[in-house]
Amino acid sequence: MSALELLDELGFEACAMVLGPEGVREQRGDVDLPRPWRSVTKTLTGFASAVALQEGRVGLDDPAGPEGSTLRHLLAHASGYFYESSRTLQAPGLRRHYSNYGIDEAARHLERATGYDIGDWVQEKVADPLGMSRLEWGGSPSVGAVGPVADLALLAAEVLRPTLLRPPWSRELTSVQFPELVGIMPGFGKQTPNPFALGFEVRGTKSPHWTGAHNSPGTVGHFGMRGTAFWVDPEADLALVIGSAHDFCDAHRDVLPRLGDAVLESHARCTPS
Repeated sequence: MSALELLDELGFEACAMVLGPEGVREQRGDVDLPRPWRSVTKTLTGFASAVALQEGRVGLDDPAGPEGSTLRHLLAHASGYFYESSRTLQAPGLRRHYSNYGIDEAARHLERATGYDIGDWVQEKVADPLGMSRLEWGGSPSVGAVGPVADLALLAAEVLRPTLLRPPWSRELTSVQFPELVGIMPGFGKQTPNPFALGFEVRGTKSPHWTGAHNSPGTVGHFGMRGTAFWVDPEADLALVIGSAHDFCDAHRDVLPRLGDAVLESHARCTPS
C-alpha cells in the first residue's frame, strides 16, 4: 500500500507529493490544480525576507512594528500584535501570539527597505528562480498566495536542499526564534513552548500537531486553513506537500499525522530505486 493512499480517508478530494533530495519520490491526485495557500503564504514571505537579509537590504534587528519590536519579532509571531489588527496584546518578546498582521507588517518593512512591491520581490527573487511559474500573488503577504501543489513542492525542495540561500541564511530561516515562548497554535491549542522560525512553523515537541508523531523536532513548514500544507524534515531528509478541497477540519487533524508517519516509514533516508 502506498503511504499516500491514506489521503482517501480524508473523505474529500486531496493530493500530495513526497520529495527526497533527488526529487519527487511519490505523488497522488491533482498536483496541478491551483489552490489557495492561505497561511502557507507566510513561508514564502519568510523565505523572501531571508533573501533580503542575505543581500543586506534588511536586518533581523531592524525596528519594525510596535514599539520595541523588530523584523525578527514580526516574522516569528512575537511582536505582540493581535491576529489581524494593529492593536497589541502585550509587549514584544513575551508570548508567541500568531498574527497575520505581523507578517503583513514585516512585508511592508521589506517594501520600504528594498524599494520593491512585495509581490514583485517574491516573483523576482524566489518564484522565478525556483520555476514557480503558476504562483499567483495577491492580497495579503500572510495569506494571499494561490498556486498548485507542484509549485509549492518547488519551495519545499528548496528548503530541503537550498540553492538560493547561503548556509548561514538558510539556517537562520528555519531556526527557532525566541525559543522559550509559549502560545496558542491555531487549531491545536496551547503549546509550551510554541516554536516558530522566520515565517515557518517549527514542530518542536508540540502535541497535538498536524505533522507525524515521528517527525523530528526540527521539522519546519506550515498548514493553511484552506487545506494546503507542507513539511520538511531535515533528519529524515524528506518533504511532504499536501493540498485538499476542504477547509482545515477534524479530518485533517486525524489523517495528516498518520499520513506523515506513513510517509516517514516508507521513505525516510531510503535510497530511491
